[in-house]
Amino acid sequence: MGKLSGKTVVVTGASRGIGAAAAEEMAGEGASVLLLARSAEGITALASRLRKAGHVAEAMTCDVAEFTQVQAAIGRAHEAFGRVDAIVNNAGVIEPIGPLASADPRAWAHATDVNFKGVFNGMRAVLPEMRAQGAGVIVNVGSGAAHNPLEGWSHYCAAKAATSMLTRCAHLENRGRGIRVYSLSPGTVATDMQRRIKASGINAVSQMDFSQHAPVTDPARALVWLLTEDAAEFAGQEISLRQPEMRARIGL
Repeated sequence: MGKLSGKTVVVTGASRGIGAAAAEEMAGEGASVLLLARSAEGITALASRLRKAGHVAEAMTCDVAEFTQVQAAIGRAHEAFGRVDAIVNNAGVIEPIGPLASADPRAWAHATDVNFKGVFNGMRAVLPEMRAQGAGVIVNVGSGAAHNPLEGWSHYCAAKAATSMLTRCAHLENRGRGIRVYSLSPGTVATDMQRRIKASGINAVSQMDFSQHAPVTDPARALVWLLTEDAAEFAGQEISLRQPEMRARIGL
């Protein structure tokens, strides 16, 4: 029996990086997983690999910026698995990187739609069902950028700050209903996003060597832990993997 046996988890942005690693860890712990991403290629391959390993996984294309698509994905999870026990709102973009003074309004707005509105859409789609069943876990992947402005990342920093407050609002409205809501701040992680940040040459994060970033397995294991009862006391909080005591509690 795995830590998540019998649970159904929806993971957004599951085609690569943190999302893909988290889905793999969760499936390995017995969860049935629905993988969501805008592109089918990565999630289809991952779902196939997980099924060949004996796990339960489905893939569905979904643009988290569009509520109707997210709602349809939650419906698909319910049809395939009978219920939704958890959602990990992980989908996010870092581009466009550049100063506000020359930002393209449409590109800036689209990034915000993904990074912030996408989180709202995920929460809004699952909360009615979670309230009805009296249980559920929501984890929003946050960032230290929510608390520290970084040059060239205005949409990302602002969206992560807004997501932090949205997490607290959701906790306030749903505590006592069996629903736990968290934000996970993973620190800098060795993903494709960091390669794009490196290529931009803007702000201190782009100057970091790739070897300085944490392995993707760290946030993946943290996300599994947040879905267990061991994390219940931290509901409503931001969990930062920069804190040694929290890393020790998770077992990293």
